[in-house]
Amino acid sequence: MNRRPLFAVCCCWILGSTAASSFTGLSFWLFWAGITMCVPLVGMLASLPWKKSLILWVTFTCAALYWNYNEMKNISQISAKISEFRDVSQPQEAVVSQAAGEIVSQPERDGDRVDFRIRLESLVVTPAGREPVTIHAKAETILAQVRLLDEEERDKSTGWKRGHKVHLSGGTLVQPSASRNFGGFDYQEYLHREHIHWLFKIKGAAHVRTAQPGSLGATTILGWNDQFRSHLGTTISQLFSDKNAGFMKGLLIGVTDELDPETYGDFSELGLTHILAISGSHVALNIAILFWLLRLLRVSREKALLTCMLFIPFYVLITGFTPSVIRSGVMSMLGLFLLRKGMFKDSLNILAAAALLMLILEPYYLFNVSFQLSFIVTGGLIVLVPYVSPLLSFLPGKIRMAASMTLVAQVVSFPLTIYYFNQFSLLSLAANFIIVPVVGVLSLAAGTAALLLGLVWLPLGRLIAYPVELLNRLTFAAAGWMNERSGFMTIWKSPSLWWIVVYYILVILVLHLSLRSSETGPFARNSTSPDETEPLTPEMYGNRQPKVLPPVSWRSRLVLPAQQTVCWAALIGLLIYGYQPEAPKGVGSVQFIDVGQGDCTLIITPEGRNILVDGGGTVSFGKPKEAWKLKREPYEVGAKVVVPLLKKRGIHKLDAVVLTHADQDHIGGLQAVLDSIPVDALLMNGSLAESKTMHDLAQTALLKRIPIYKTASGQRIKPDRRTILTFLAPVKPVDAVDGQVPYIKEQNHISIAFLMEMDGVRFLFTGDMDEAAEREVTELWGPRITGKLDVLKVAHHGSRTSTSVQWLEYWKPQASVISAGESNSYGHPHPEILGRLADIGSAVHRTDRMGEIQMQVRGGALVTRHKLAGLEGK
Repeated sequence: MNRRPLFAVCCCWILGSTAASSFTGLSFWLFWAGITMCVPLVGMLASLPWKKSLILWVTFTCAALYWNYNEMKNISQISAKISEFRDVSQPQEAVVSQAAGEIVSQPERDGDRVDFRIRLESLVVTPAGREPVTIHAKAETILAQVRLLDEEERDKSTGWKRGHKVHLSGGTLVQPSASRNFGGFDYQEYLHREHIHWLFKIKGAAHVRTAQPGSLGATTILGWNDQFRSHLGTTISQLFSDKNAGFMKGLLIGVTDELDPETYGDFSELGLTHILAISGSHVALNIAILFWLLRLLRVSREKALLTCMLFIPFYVLITGFTPSVIRSGVMSMLGLFLLRKGMFKDSLNILAAAALLMLILEPYYLFNVSFQLSFIVTGGLIVLVPYVSPLLSFLPGKIRMAASMTLVAQVVSFPLTIYYFNQFSLLSLAANFIIVPVVGVLSLAAGTAALLLGLVWLPLGRLIAYPVELLNRLTFAAAGWMNERSGFMTIWKSPSLWWIVVYYILVILVLHLSLRSSETGPFARNSTSPDETEPLTPEMYGNRQPKVLPPVSWRSRLVLPAQQTVCWAALIGLLIYGYQPEAPKGVGSVQFIDVGQGDCTLIITPEGRNILVDGGGTVSFGKPKEAWKLKREPYEVGAKVVVPLLKKRGIHKLDAVVLTHADQDHIGGLQAVLDSIPVDALLMNGSLAESKTMHDLAQTALLKRIPIYKTASGQRIKPDRRTILTFLAPVKPVDAVDGQVPYIKEQNHISIAFLMEMDGVRFLFTGDMDEAAEREVTELWGPRITGKLDVLKVAHHGSRTSTSVQWLEYWKPQASVISAGESNSYGHPHPEILGRLADIGSAVHRTDRMGEIQMQVRGGALVTRHKLAGLEGK
């Protein structure tokens, strides 16, 4: 508190904001009371005077109150008005007659859709069967989503700019969707933190009219900045080839929309995406170059620093105004100002000042991934590099500093990396050590020079750009080669907050004790001069001289190794615990994942075996889209829903994947699964479908050498001692034709169906089997299967072509699960099927209304929970 008051205040502000966001109502005040009672004890342990303890407590309280104040303001005026007349049968939609306002974000075009934000001036809503109602929601922001109908409309949309006045007619006002799976991405919460509560969906650009702004304002200036960034992007495209152009746009001006998906995938797998996020290193390098040029031109030091300060806001604007850029910009401006005044003391305090300023201006930055990574990595470098560098004294000076910074950045960012991305490559450290200096220094500096020269004279810029392209190709090749090394990618569940806090405490203790035991470095015992260790920047010490500690006693020589051993053991134990899957051992689980109109079920046996039954899939209709309609990264349920959920739950590998049949809505998402997660076996019905999806899936399985097995009626598989799978269908085996796997178009009749018994609880999985297949199963297996059925996975999403009366009378399931898409165009589940299930008294669970459905098997009983409902047991 004495040496770094801003840092202590910042930590308390973050703690207060986090507490207020995590607890509400009475639970928050109970937590606040507990913190209040602990303040005197913490003050005594930290030897803080009561006044300073009081300041920190007041900071914590003010931060919590400030968060709640902002939450109270972050409500929609539209929601309250619409609730008065909205049709209860359609709780999320209302027809909009017209809306007018100002475009406050750069319109983003992706395929046949354009998104932009509007600050409303007026809104007229027409409820069903009522007169239009004017809603006074002035200054509220909504997100407009315009579906373009032809290429002419696409060309028209290029004229929509930030700062333009806009008038919208027709369309539908829709609330953003919340997460439908446990741990899934919550779009509603994401937009809430962006102060957006409604989407305005329009078909056709004819319903959008724009006009030039009537007056000069901040939004108009930002619109001009968008046009300047677009001009820079065009110049970069002229300087570099397609693949390099997308990469250099991300590197130089923070535009990542055109990045090659394969390159981005390689960088993402190796933890290198931070290279493409404009950060402190980009700002520092550009300021250093500018300062060097100014001094080379004999500009005085004071004027050079002032020029650099004025350059920073401009650089922040043209690189996207993201949290990491703002953080580095604020820190750089504060640092340069203090340096110019001769008052530069401690970079950790400057970092804290930047964080406080940003959180006061926008409290929701606290949950921004870019903000969190930027501050935690920067703070880690400031605090921990002096600890790590002496431990690497066997390396040459410059290599030692680079290795220290790379190691610290990896260690500090690790918890956030696995929390948000649920994966960590063991090659990440090597990749960052080798590739980051090349890209972050050489490509960035030379690319900046090529861009500046290209703005003056394009041929000269291309001359500089050519060697940059060669360097980038080597970088892409190196990243691709590393990414192809199998066995180095690890999958982690999202850790809890307490795990992250304990991790950082143990890392600091381990480094501190290791440095003490090495008897070198700035905090070493018997050190007499800072010259004996590696010279570090003054701000890392806060301009304080390294401590000179007394000689080590013989007792300390015994205690210190013991302390080290305990801390290392605790850290390793924590990592082992964090690597364990989310599902507890000894408890079986069946998770019916909501993949929209499709099927996907994850089975976790009591002894930890993982079986995935189908993987959902995006179904497209009609003719192939024209090229202009294609999105840069089309939505694919496997990559966007299934794989992220499997990783978040700590599924390191799948012991088996069951393809019930080859329909797109069952196998479309499995391509992403096979690409991302190790699979031990693939179980199929013995046939293929004539589709690109099926072809690619089979090719991937062969390339990855995944064993493929044909199931047969009567076959039994025992994944562990407490789980048995008995395959019932297809009853008639699918035979090979001339030694080749047959192609069968209609797959529903030959869907795999199997009975699973887990700790005495029985589940029946049916794929899309039809009534004829149901009759075949009951005729063959009727005399052999006795006893109750606990859960029936209803076939074909509740279609009337399956689940006959005879089928239900035979099984009499106590509960039934129907996987269907919300408001699907097929009308699934069919009312007739729901009536049949009601007649036999089967409890119906539906993903279209309940979201993901999870059933845990505990001691022969089922405990069921729904994502969009509560917890219930039976």
